[in-house]
Amino acid sequence: MSKRIAFLTASEGVEEVELTKPWQAAVDAGHTAELLSLDEGEVQLFNHLDKSSTQRVDRRVSDVAIGDYDALVLPGGVANPDALRMDEEAVAFIRDFVDSGKPVAAICHAAWTLVEADRVRGKRVASWPSLQTDIRNGGGEWVDEEVVTDGNLITSRNPDDIPAFSKALLGALDG
Repeated sequence: MSKRIAFLTASEGVEEVELTKPWQAAVDAGHTAELLSLDEGEVQLFNHLDKSSTQRVDRRVSDVAIGDYDALVLPGGVANPDALRMDEEAVAFIRDFVDSGKPVAAICHAAWTLVEADRVRGKRVASWPSLQTDIRNGGGEWVDEEVVTDGNLITSRNPDDIPAFSKALLGALDG
């Protein structure tokens, strides 16, 4: 059965492969993907620190409800989650989505948004290594693993983990 997956980003600094590869995996599996952002328009994608392309925003996070989606994906990049965690509406959406029990998948630096939403407490979380102190300070256990599923949270460290990350996301949607 087809599911709707929200991909939430800020308008700048999104790591391209962390958005496009899980997106394509979801679409290839027959699901619908929508790009949510803080503003209308386009989001700037990056290949590490270099601008690559843009992607059109489908809907603003302020215009959607958690009930509209079956899962939430939080791509990384450094600027993207840093901007999201400074936006109260985005943080509330992430917090409420985690609390809904539906799958929430965060890769690389996106774990910052889970820390800001106070949703790593008591959870095992993988992320980019520089976030380990933030995760520990947020009450979570940072782990250096390809993909970690703890309850409805799915987390991975970096772009190399995308195949396992996408597989875990699709598995959570199937079961």
